Amino acid sequence: MGAVRGVLLDESLLFFDAGSGNFYLPPGSMTLLRRLQYSKLRVEIFLKQTAASYSFDCISLRGSHARNSFNESLPDWHADGEICFYVTSRKDETLFGKLQNRGWKIVCIGVERGGTMDKELLFIDQLEELLITVCSFSKKVVCPKVMHCMPVLIVGYVMKPSREEDFAKRGAFPMYPTQNGLLFVPLTFELPLAPQIQEVDVILHKATDEILSIDPDYCLDFPKGIAFSRGMQELERSIQDHPNCCIIDPLNNIYPLLDRHKIQQILLGLQDLNVNDQCRLRAPQFLKVGNLHEPSLRDRLLEANLSFPLIVKPQIACGVADAHNMALVFRFEDFMDLPVPLPAILQEYVDHGSLIFKFYVLGDKVFHAVKKSMPNASFLLSASEKRGSAPIMFNSLKSLPVATEDQVSAGGLKAAKQSLDVELVNKAAKWLRNQLGLTIFGFDVVIQEVSGDHVIVDLNYLPTFKEVPDSDAVPAFWDAIKSTYDLRKAN
Repeated sequence: MGAVRGVLLDESLLFFDAGSGNFYLPPGSMTLLRRLQYSKLRVEIFLKQTAASYSFDCISLRGSHARNSFNESLPDWHADGEICFYVTSRKDETLFGKLQNRGWKIVCIGVERGGTMDKELLFIDQLEELLITVCSFSKKVVCPKVMHCMPVLIVGYVMKPSREEDFAKRGAFPMYPTQNGLLFVPLTFELPLAPQIQEVDVILHKATDEILSIDPDYCLDFPKGIAFSRGMQELERSIQDHPNCCIIDPLNNIYPLLDRHKIQQILLGLQDLNVNDQCRLRAPQFLKVGNLHEPSLRDRLLEANLSFPLIVKPQIACGVADAHNMALVFRFEDFMDLPVPLPAILQEYVDHGSLIFKFYVLGDKVFHAVKKSMPNASFLLSASEKRGSAPIMFNSLKSLPVATEDQVSAGGLKAAKQSLDVELVNKAAKWLRNQLGLTIFGFDVVIQEVSGDHVIVDLNYLPTFKEVPDSDAVPAFWDAIKSTYDLRKAN
């Protein structure tokens, strides 16, 4: 297999002279280098005028370095059917001729056209266009010669930088073809999206990262009430104009996971998977409330088969700053002035031995890992009493009250693994995949002490599946994307 092997970046692209010979990397250059760092391409920087001693401590280009001259080692970059790029903002036809004789492709950024070699060069206007240009050229010109008829797909992805880096560090976003023919390239809101989408076959997105606000009055009528970033709005419009582009996943399939009440209603269907001789798979008991001071609340709790302690969660599940601000309440009086956004979901607290199972669905493959979780209610009640019997407030992403070693139930991790019915939960994963129409998602399972009930307490879209070894997760991630593409094209 082959494609683009390496990229040699001229210093003129990356460095700005701050005066007195002091050079610096502007933000656009830093972003490019960070993405190339995990691209699986060979990357070097050609320093001619810039001080060769420039420190690259901020960027570690894998297997790469800065060079001060072209030498006989450059042809060693190539393998059969592969190509290397020299990228510059300076026009030097003598140098270009030497490189082209060695099989290199020249990309000129911000360079005026007009010369005898123009037809042999690739011209782009901005540094941000480079990666999609490289991938597009690789797909159209190089890969068909070396992939033995396997189609090559370009996957354009949209996600916030921290999430992108989580995936990229694991090798999930290579610009060198995967074994099933995928190339990954970031889509940028800094450029018009329509031309970028024309170059990609698949769009992978984490749309919830682009939500600015959600009006809770529209929770049951999404997408009404959702305010996306300007970039995401443009992406939505561009997707509508390119119906042949495969979206992973359609926004309509993701909307239910923005609403905890909708999630709970979906999970009620798990009861149909139960068999008499198996432990029970279920959703937690729950109740939606719009007002924690309504006179009938006590009666409604009884009707919903709910007893204290209870977790109070905002109905809006993600995309807004306070979606993960929750409370654990032990008495009816704790509802007074509780600073949890409304409407809210009151959910039973399941004693689960302080261990939680994180399940990840990547296409038709299911992985899981076990982690420490919140302690049983008795420990939490004791902590509450020490604080004047106040409810326990926490953010489920930042300040979850995780159990200490002495709060984990007897037998610990080993006993928990033995009590997990993997076959039953895998059946639930398949059922959820069909119900939700999602390619990649995660859910959390706790096992109730005494009853052994397997309770699914949370669902989320496109998790980073960081608890799964890269050697298992990353190929499954690629296969999930390719399988979804094939399935949707077949239909």
